[in-house]
Amino acid sequence: MSEKKDHVQDPEKQPSPFPPISTAKDVTTIQVQTTISDSDSSKDGVPSKQLSKTSDDIRQQILTQQAELVASQKPSTSLSSLWNRSKTPRVDPNSIATQPSVFDDPSLAPYFQPSPEYENRHRFDPSFRWTWAEEMPLIKRIDWKVTAWSCIAFFALDLDRSNISQANTDNFLEDLGLDTNDYNLGQTVFRVAFLLAELPSQLISKKVGPDRWIPAQMILWSIVSAAQFWLKGRQSFLVTRALIGLLQGGFIPDVILYMSYFFKGTELPFRLALFWMANRLTDVVSPLLAYGLLRLRGYHGLEGWRWLFLLEGILTLIIGIWSVFAMVPSPTQTKARWRPNGWFTEREEKIMVNRILRDDPSKSDMHNRQAITSKLLWESLCDYDLWPIYLIGLTFAVPAGPPDQYLTLTLRQLGFDTFDSNLLSIPCQITTTLNMLLLTYLSEKLNQRAFSGLFTQLWFLPCVISLAVLPPSTNRWAAYALVTVLLSYPSPHPLQVGWCSRNSNTVRTRTVSAALYNIAVQLGSIISSNIYRRDDRPEYRRGNRVLVGICCWNIALYLGVKGYYWWRNKKRDEKWDQMGKEERERYLETTGDKGSKRLDFRFAS
Repeated sequence: MSEKKDHVQDPEKQPSPFPPISTAKDVTTIQVQTTISDSDSSKDGVPSKQLSKTSDDIRQQILTQQAELVASQKPSTSLSSLWNRSKTPRVDPNSIATQPSVFDDPSLAPYFQPSPEYENRHRFDPSFRWTWAEEMPLIKRIDWKVTAWSCIAFFALDLDRSNISQANTDNFLEDLGLDTNDYNLGQTVFRVAFLLAELPSQLISKKVGPDRWIPAQMILWSIVSAAQFWLKGRQSFLVTRALIGLLQGGFIPDVILYMSYFFKGTELPFRLALFWMANRLTDVVSPLLAYGLLRLRGYHGLEGWRWLFLLEGILTLIIGIWSVFAMVPSPTQTKARWRPNGWFTEREEKIMVNRILRDDPSKSDMHNRQAITSKLLWESLCDYDLWPIYLIGLTFAVPAGPPDQYLTLTLRQLGFDTFDSNLLSIPCQITTTLNMLLLTYLSEKLNQRAFSGLFTQLWFLPCVISLAVLPPSTNRWAAYALVTVLLSYPSPHPLQVGWCSRNSNTVRTRTVSAALYNIAVQLGSIISSNIYRRDDRPEYRRGNRVLVGICCWNIALYLGVKGYYWWRNKKRDEKWDQMGKEERERYLETTGDKGSKRLDFRFAS
């Protein structure tokens, strides 16, 4: 026993496993920068300023001198870990898990120190070391507490915003005296309200904290959703659609911001894929719930869709109340009256904080309840290099939008009854979920985003062309199969959220860009809601021809965005290569360029 104890030292007392970093010649340029304070604040009368430094030496040596050590020890955190169940250990659990970082270089470490306002600063220690046996169980525990919660919360959101589709199969429109155009208007009102709330909600969340704002949103929208039990006509229908949109707007970027507090950049895409998988699985569970709840038609003389809204609203209200107690502000702020011991020990908090900051020091630039000033907001809005991704968000999902929104109505028109229509909507939701996970995995594996989105449009194109020319006499099962294939598409949405984040390059821009991208997506949903019109029923020939045109536009758009970022990187390479070492250092010391505007930053494409 004593021999084993001597052999395995206390990880915190072990010397650094990384070889010393020496000076080398410039080869290629990368950015290794931090912002001491990403605000206009000052301390002791001295304005805060951005300190930055670019070092090809650090990149080259971290990648060459330490690559073998890291590769041999670092467990997989990608999507492949879902099906990798080998019993052979991939890593020595007692080996050091601390990954190489700029903090290991005394000449660079001062530029990356956390802001004095950073809420986890007291747990930051660049000399701290820990083992894989400590880190991996900790990550699993965070997944249960944060990732699992986020999936359940997304289930609640999608259940309350999409159950109107199931209500449609129970003569919802006829019971309220509405028609297709009224339904389109209701969906448009919902999405306009949703997108108008996106950015304000994100700014509120950054000020008061996601752990406070998200549960408040959930409780309020659940009450409104349940209140649809008392709908009387067109006016009350439009009012509830608007209120639900306003209260749900901003939820998605708020959750993404919250998850970024707990996961490294390499771990977050996998969790986002699970996040949107939960969204898709809601479209599987919701028809099953509707299958039972709509059978209450006639109970107390009321329509089935009223009970659907009421009971599902109560369910999501329970989830919202639970979220009040399930969420925490940050890794080091997990204690509460109902949780006196918190989630982590002091050592586990140090592991949490240091593993995240060693991966991305910029996450310590702001306090988790620090508001984004109007100046920083304006700078983020004016970052035109992110506009191409916003433009993609505007139209990428439109070819599948109208067929998805009208799926249950289309099935009813094809002759399926209320209950069969709900059940037949399930297969495409399962397949699109699996395809989304696969596309996300391949995009990270191949390091390609524009081409991954392009593949989705090539999936859409033959399907929407077929819908545009399909004869009315087509067998209903053949028509159902075509719509199912179309709606089984691999969604590029999660990888595009990550793409937007990677090209932001500052904390404040990353916060704002998540909201702006989702605003673009909601605008795209508004476009979708108005393509199928009443005078185009029942085959919607004109609407499907519009979808063909938008699909062709998207194909050209993805190729154009790929070319744009290649061109931007090429121009920066040319400018940077023309500068000598002293000229580069002078640029870094004097430049006013920020974020993705810097000459030493390269865009992902």
